[in-house]
Amino acid sequence: MAGYLSRRLFQTILILFILSIAIYYMLGMMPGDPIDLLIGANPKVTKEDIVRLKKIYGLDQPIYVRYFKWFKQVVIHQDLGFSRVHKKPTSELLQGRLANTFKLMLASFLLSLLIALPIGIYSAIHHYSKSDFVISILAFIGISIPSFWLGLMLMALFSERLGWLPASGMQTIGIDSLADKLKYMILPTLSVSVQSIGYWVRYMRSSMLEVIHKDYIRTARAKGVDEEVILFKHALRNALIPIITIMALSLPGLVSGATITEMIFSWPGMGRLLLDSVMSTDYYVAMIAFLLLAMLTMASNFVADILYAVVDPRIRISSHAQ
Repeated sequence: MAGYLSRRLFQTILILFILSIAIYYMLGMMPGDPIDLLIGANPKVTKEDIVRLKKIYGLDQPIYVRYFKWFKQVVIHQDLGFSRVHKKPTSELLQGRLANTFKLMLASFLLSLLIALPIGIYSAIHHYSKSDFVISILAFIGISIPSFWLGLMLMALFSERLGWLPASGMQTIGIDSLADKLKYMILPTLSVSVQSIGYWVRYMRSSMLEVIHKDYIRTARAKGVDEEVILFKHALRNALIPIITIMALSLPGLVSGATITEMIFSWPGMGRLLLDSVMSTDYYVAMIAFLLLAMLTMASNFVADILYAVVDPRIRISSHAQ
Protein backbone atom coordinates (compact mmCIF):
# COMPACT_ATOMS: atom_id res chain seq x y z
CA MET A 1 0.00 0.00 0.00
CA ALA A 2 2.73 2.45 1.01
CA GLY A 3 4.80 1.58 -2.06
CA TYR A 4 1.82 2.05 -4.35
CA LEU A 5 0.99 5.44 -2.83
CA SER A 6 4.63 6.53 -3.13
CA ARG A 7 4.75 5.59 -6.79
CA ARG A 8 1.48 7.38 -7.50
CA LEU A 9 2.73 10.48 -5.66
CA PHE A 10 5.93 10.50 -7.70
CA GLN A 11 3.97 10.10 -10.95
CA THR A 12 1.66 12.94 -9.94
CA ILE A 13 4.54 15.30 -9.18
CA LEU A 14 6.30 14.42 -12.45
CA ILE A 15 3.14 14.91 -14.52
CA LEU A 16 2.40 18.23 -12.82
CA PHE A 17 5.95 19.41 -13.53
CA ILE A 18 5.67 18.49 -17.22
CA LEU A 19 2.22 20.08 -17.45
CA SER A 20 3.44 23.27 -15.81
CA ILE A 21 6.14 23.60 -18.47
CA ALA A 22 3.66 22.99 -21.30
CA ILE A 23 1.06 25.41 -19.90
CA TYR A 24 3.63 28.13 -19.23
CA TYR A 25 4.98 27.88 -22.78
CA MET A 26 1.50 27.95 -24.31
CA LEU A 27 0.54 31.02 -22.27
CA GLY A 28 3.85 32.63 -23.20
CA MET A 29 3.16 32.10 -26.91
CA MET A 30 -0.16 33.93 -26.73
CA PRO A 31 -0.14 37.24 -28.62
CA GLY A 32 0.31 40.24 -26.37
CA ASP A 33 1.43 40.60 -22.77
CA PRO A 34 0.55 42.99 -19.92
CA ILE A 35 2.89 45.63 -21.31
CA ASP A 36 1.33 45.43 -24.78
CA LEU A 37 -2.10 45.92 -23.22
CA LEU A 38 -0.78 48.92 -21.34
CA ILE A 39 0.50 50.41 -24.59
CA GLY A 40 -2.88 49.90 -26.23
CA ALA A 41 -4.64 51.62 -23.34
CA ASN A 42 -2.17 54.51 -23.14
CA PRO A 43 -0.63 55.60 -26.46
CA LYS A 44 1.60 58.11 -24.63
CA VAL A 45 3.86 55.30 -23.36
CA THR A 46 7.36 55.73 -24.82
CA LYS A 47 9.80 53.08 -25.99
CA GLU A 48 11.93 53.75 -22.93
CA ASP A 49 8.91 53.07 -20.73
CA ILE A 50 8.29 49.81 -22.56
CA VAL A 51 11.89 48.64 -22.09
CA ARG A 52 11.84 49.61 -18.39
CA LEU A 53 8.52 47.92 -17.69
CA LYS A 54 9.47 44.71 -19.51
CA LYS A 55 12.64 44.58 -17.43
CA ILE A 56 10.68 45.09 -14.21
CA TYR A 57 8.26 42.26 -15.05
CA GLY A 58 11.04 40.04 -16.46
CA LEU A 59 9.44 39.96 -19.91
CA ASP A 60 12.75 40.83 -21.57
CA GLN A 61 14.18 37.43 -20.60
CA PRO A 62 13.85 34.09 -22.49
CA ILE A 63 10.72 32.14 -21.65
CA TYR A 64 12.63 29.26 -20.00
CA VAL A 65 14.31 31.71 -17.60
CA ARG A 66 10.93 33.21 -16.72
CA TYR A 67 9.51 29.73 -16.15
CA PHE A 68 12.19 28.68 -13.66
CA LYS A 69 11.81 31.97 -11.82
CA TRP A 70 8.07 31.33 -11.58
CA PHE A 71 8.70 27.71 -10.50
CA LYS A 72 11.10 28.81 -7.78
CA GLN A 73 8.64 31.44 -6.59
CA VAL A 74 5.76 28.94 -6.34
CA VAL A 75 7.54 25.81 -5.04
CA ILE A 76 10.27 27.23 -2.81
CA HIS A 77 8.76 30.51 -1.61
CA GLN A 78 5.15 29.24 -1.84
CA ASP A 79 4.12 32.50 -3.46
CA LEU A 80 1.42 32.04 -6.10
CA GLY A 81 1.90 35.56 -7.39
CA PHE A 82 -0.26 38.66 -7.57
CA SER A 83 -3.27 39.14 -9.81
CA ARG A 84 -2.68 42.19 -11.96
CA VAL A 85 -6.37 42.41 -12.89
CA HIS A 86 -8.00 41.84 -9.50
CA LYS A 87 -5.29 43.64 -7.47
CA LYS A 88 -4.96 40.90 -4.85
CA PRO A 89 -2.78 37.80 -4.20
CA THR A 90 -3.60 34.82 -6.38
CA SER A 91 -3.96 32.51 -3.35
CA GLU A 92 -6.58 34.79 -1.82
CA LEU A 93 -8.41 35.08 -5.13
CA LEU A 94 -8.49 31.32 -5.73
CA GLN A 95 -9.83 30.39 -2.30
CA GLY A 96 -13.23 31.96 -2.78
CA ARG A 97 -13.51 31.01 -6.46
CA LEU A 98 -12.47 27.40 -5.84
CA ALA A 99 -15.05 27.04 -3.07
CA ASN A 100 -17.80 28.44 -5.32
CA THR A 101 -16.95 26.04 -8.16
CA PHE A 102 -16.77 23.14 -5.72
CA LYS A 103 -20.28 23.92 -4.48
CA LEU A 104 -21.65 23.96 -8.02
CA MET A 105 -19.69 20.85 -9.03
CA LEU A 106 -20.76 18.87 -5.93
CA ALA A 107 -24.42 19.81 -6.37
CA SER A 108 -24.30 18.84 -10.07
CA PHE A 109 -22.51 15.56 -9.32
CA LEU A 110 -24.97 14.52 -6.60
CA LEU A 111 -27.99 15.47 -8.69
CA SER A 112 -26.67 13.51 -11.68
CA LEU A 113 -25.87 10.54 -9.46
CA LEU A 114 -29.27 10.42 -7.76
CA ILE A 115 -31.14 10.66 -11.06
CA ALA A 116 -28.97 8.70 -13.50
CA LEU A 117 -28.21 5.51 -11.55
CA PRO A 118 -31.79 4.50 -10.64
CA ILE A 119 -33.05 5.35 -14.13
CA GLY A 120 -30.18 3.45 -15.77
CA ILE A 121 -30.84 0.38 -13.60
CA TYR A 122 -34.58 0.53 -14.32
CA SER A 123 -33.90 0.88 -18.05
CA ALA A 124 -31.61 -2.16 -18.04
CA ILE A 125 -34.08 -4.33 -16.09
CA HIS A 126 -36.90 -3.36 -18.47
CA HIS A 127 -34.74 -3.38 -21.59
CA TYR A 128 -36.45 -3.08 -24.98
CA SER A 129 -39.70 -2.03 -23.34
CA LYS A 130 -41.60 1.19 -24.09
CA SER A 131 -40.24 2.83 -20.94
CA ASP A 132 -36.68 1.87 -21.94
CA PHE A 133 -37.28 3.38 -25.38
CA VAL A 134 -38.53 6.68 -23.86
CA ILE A 135 -35.62 6.80 -21.38
CA SER A 136 -33.10 6.22 -24.18
CA ILE A 137 -34.57 9.05 -26.28
CA LEU A 138 -34.52 11.45 -23.31
CA ALA A 139 -30.94 10.43 -22.47
CA PHE A 140 -29.78 11.12 -26.04
CA ILE A 141 -31.55 14.48 -25.97
CA GLY A 142 -29.79 15.34 -22.70
CA ILE A 143 -26.41 14.35 -24.18
CA SER A 144 -27.04 16.46 -27.29
CA ILE A 145 -28.15 19.68 -25.60
CA PRO A 146 -25.27 22.18 -25.18
CA SER A 147 -25.04 23.37 -21.58
CA PHE A 148 -24.79 27.04 -22.57
CA TRP A 149 -27.98 26.84 -24.67
CA LEU A 150 -29.80 24.99 -21.92
CA GLY A 151 -28.68 27.63 -19.42
CA LEU A 152 -30.08 30.41 -21.57
CA MET A 153 -33.38 28.55 -22.06
CA LEU A 154 -33.73 27.85 -18.34
CA MET A 155 -33.00 31.47 -17.57
CA ALA A 156 -35.55 32.69 -20.15
CA LEU A 157 -38.27 30.35 -18.84
CA PHE A 158 -37.87 30.29 -15.06
CA SER A 159 -36.36 33.76 -14.53
CA GLU A 160 -37.69 36.03 -17.26
CA ARG A 161 -41.08 34.51 -18.08
CA LEU A 162 -42.20 32.81 -14.85
CA GLY A 163 -40.09 34.80 -12.38
CA TRP A 164 -39.65 31.80 -10.11
CA LEU A 165 -35.86 31.73 -9.85
CA PRO A 166 -33.07 34.34 -9.98
CA ALA A 167 -31.15 34.66 -13.24
CA SER A 168 -27.65 35.37 -11.93
CA GLY A 169 -25.46 35.71 -8.87
CA MET A 170 -25.07 33.58 -5.74
CA GLN A 171 -27.39 35.22 -3.20
CA THR A 172 -29.69 38.17 -2.68
CA ILE A 173 -27.92 41.25 -1.36
CA GLY A 174 -28.70 41.68 2.32
CA ILE A 175 -30.02 38.12 2.74
CA ASP A 176 -27.71 35.43 4.13
CA SER A 177 -29.79 32.26 4.35
CA LEU A 178 -29.33 28.70 3.06
CA ALA A 179 -32.72 28.75 1.31
CA ASP A 180 -31.78 31.89 -0.62
CA LYS A 181 -28.42 30.43 -1.71
CA LEU A 182 -30.03 27.15 -2.80
CA LYS A 183 -32.51 29.08 -4.91
CA TYR A 184 -29.62 30.67 -6.83
CA MET A 185 -27.98 27.25 -7.38
CA ILE A 186 -30.94 25.54 -9.04
CA LEU A 187 -30.57 26.82 -12.60
CA PRO A 188 -26.74 26.55 -12.86
CA THR A 189 -26.87 23.06 -11.35
CA LEU A 190 -29.50 21.90 -13.83
CA SER A 191 -27.56 23.43 -16.72
CA VAL A 192 -24.38 21.54 -15.80
CA SER A 193 -26.09 18.26 -14.82
CA VAL A 194 -28.27 17.42 -17.82
CA GLN A 195 -25.47 16.14 -20.07
CA SER A 196 -23.96 14.08 -17.23
CA ILE A 197 -27.34 12.54 -16.48
CA GLY A 198 -27.74 11.53 -20.13
CA TYR A 199 -24.27 9.98 -20.32
CA TRP A 200 -24.52 8.16 -16.99
CA VAL A 201 -27.96 6.74 -17.75
CA ARG A 202 -26.60 5.19 -20.96
CA TYR A 203 -23.45 3.87 -19.29
CA MET A 204 -25.38 2.46 -16.33
CA ARG A 205 -27.89 0.77 -18.64
CA SER A 206 -25.16 -0.76 -20.82
CA SER A 207 -23.09 -1.96 -17.87
CA MET A 208 -26.05 -3.42 -16.00
CA LEU A 209 -27.41 -5.03 -19.17
CA GLU A 210 -24.08 -6.73 -19.80
CA VAL A 211 -23.82 -8.07 -16.25
CA ILE A 212 -27.35 -9.48 -15.92
CA HIS A 213 -26.69 -11.80 -18.88
CA LYS A 214 -23.56 -13.32 -17.32
CA ASP A 215 -23.45 -17.03 -16.48
CA TYR A 216 -23.23 -16.51 -12.71
CA ILE A 217 -26.45 -14.46 -12.79
CA ARG A 218 -28.25 -17.26 -14.67
CA THR A 219 -26.85 -19.77 -12.18
CA ALA A 220 -28.13 -17.70 -9.25
CA ARG A 221 -31.58 -17.58 -10.82
CA ALA A 222 -31.50 -21.34 -11.42
CA LYS A 223 -30.73 -21.86 -7.72
CA GLY A 224 -33.83 -19.87 -6.80
CA VAL A 225 -32.05 -16.82 -5.35
CA ASP A 226 -34.40 -13.87 -4.84
CA GLU A 227 -34.44 -11.53 -7.86
CA GLU A 228 -33.77 -8.42 -5.77
CA VAL A 229 -30.72 -10.07 -4.21
CA ILE A 230 -29.45 -11.04 -7.67
CA LEU A 231 -29.91 -7.53 -9.08
CA PHE A 232 -28.74 -5.36 -6.21
CA LYS A 233 -26.14 -7.58 -4.52
CA HIS A 234 -24.54 -9.48 -7.38
CA ALA A 235 -25.29 -7.65 -10.62
CA LEU A 236 -25.19 -4.04 -9.44
CA ARG A 237 -21.90 -4.39 -7.59
CA ASN A 238 -20.12 -5.63 -10.70
CA ALA A 239 -21.93 -3.20 -12.99
CA LEU A 240 -20.69 -0.28 -10.89
CA ILE A 241 -17.00 -0.97 -11.64
CA PRO A 242 -16.87 0.75 -15.07
CA ILE A 243 -19.34 3.38 -13.86
CA ILE A 244 -16.91 4.43 -11.12
CA THR A 245 -14.32 5.18 -13.79
CA ILE A 246 -16.78 7.30 -15.76
CA MET A 247 -17.92 9.22 -12.70
CA ALA A 248 -14.46 9.80 -11.28
CA LEU A 249 -13.16 11.08 -14.60
CA SER A 250 -16.27 13.24 -15.01
CA LEU A 251 -15.30 15.48 -12.10
CA PRO A 252 -12.81 17.58 -14.11
CA GLY A 253 -15.34 17.68 -16.93
CA LEU A 254 -17.90 19.15 -14.56
CA VAL A 255 -15.43 21.91 -13.69
CA SER A 256 -14.50 22.69 -17.30
CA GLY A 257 -18.11 22.33 -18.42
CA ALA A 258 -19.13 24.87 -15.81
CA THR A 259 -16.93 27.56 -17.41
CA ILE A 260 -19.59 28.90 -19.78
CA THR A 261 -22.35 28.18 -17.28
CA GLU A 262 -20.59 30.38 -14.74
CA MET A 263 -20.33 33.13 -17.32
CA ILE A 264 -24.03 32.88 -18.21
CA PHE A 265 -25.25 32.92 -14.62
CA SER A 266 -22.54 35.31 -13.33
CA TRP A 267 -21.39 32.61 -10.92
CA PRO A 268 -18.01 33.66 -9.44
CA GLY A 269 -16.19 30.35 -9.78
CA MET A 270 -12.96 28.88 -11.14
CA GLY A 271 -14.24 28.48 -14.69
CA ARG A 272 -15.14 32.11 -15.01
CA LEU A 273 -11.88 33.15 -13.34
CA LEU A 274 -9.84 30.97 -15.69
CA LEU A 275 -11.50 32.38 -18.79
CA ASP A 276 -11.14 35.97 -17.54
CA SER A 277 -7.47 35.46 -16.62
CA VAL A 278 -6.60 34.01 -20.04
CA MET A 279 -8.44 36.77 -21.91
CA SER A 280 -6.76 39.48 -19.81
CA THR A 281 -3.30 37.80 -19.83
CA ASP A 282 -3.35 37.48 -16.04
CA TYR A 283 -0.70 34.76 -16.24
CA TYR A 284 -0.19 34.02 -12.54
CA VAL A 285 -3.88 33.27 -12.02
CA ALA A 286 -4.21 31.31 -15.29
CA MET A 287 -1.21 29.08 -14.49
CA ILE A 288 -2.46 28.10 -11.04
CA ALA A 289 -6.02 27.62 -12.28
CA PHE A 290 -4.87 25.27 -15.06
CA LEU A 291 -2.70 23.28 -12.64
CA LEU A 292 -5.57 22.95 -10.18
CA LEU A 293 -7.69 21.40 -12.92
CA ALA A 294 -4.84 19.00 -13.73
CA MET A 295 -4.54 18.06 -10.06
CA LEU A 296 -8.27 17.40 -9.93
CA THR A 297 -7.99 15.04 -12.90
CA MET A 298 -5.20 13.03 -11.30
CA ALA A 299 -6.95 12.99 -7.93
CA SER A 300 -10.05 11.63 -9.66
CA ASN A 301 -8.01 8.79 -11.18
CA PHE A 302 -6.57 7.96 -7.78
CA VAL A 303 -10.01 7.93 -6.15
CA ALA A 304 -11.25 5.62 -8.91
CA ASP A 305 -8.43 3.15 -8.14
CA ILE A 306 -9.33 3.15 -4.44
CA LEU A 307 -13.03 2.67 -5.13
CA TYR A 308 -12.30 -0.32 -7.37
CA ALA A 309 -11.07 -2.22 -4.32
CA VAL A 310 -14.17 -1.23 -2.35
CA VAL A 311 -16.66 -2.30 -5.02
CA ASP A 312 -14.90 -5.45 -6.24
CA PRO A 313 -13.14 -7.64 -3.61
CA ARG A 314 -11.09 -9.24 -6.38
CA ILE A 315 -9.26 -5.97 -6.92
CA ARG A 316 -6.69 -4.95 -4.34
CA ILE A 317 -4.28 -2.06 -4.15
CA SER A 318 -1.39 -4.53 -4.08
CA SER A 319 -2.38 -5.79 -7.53
CA HIS A 320 -2.12 -2.25 -8.93
CA ALA A 321 1.29 -1.81 -7.36
CA GLN A 322 2.76 -4.84 -9.10
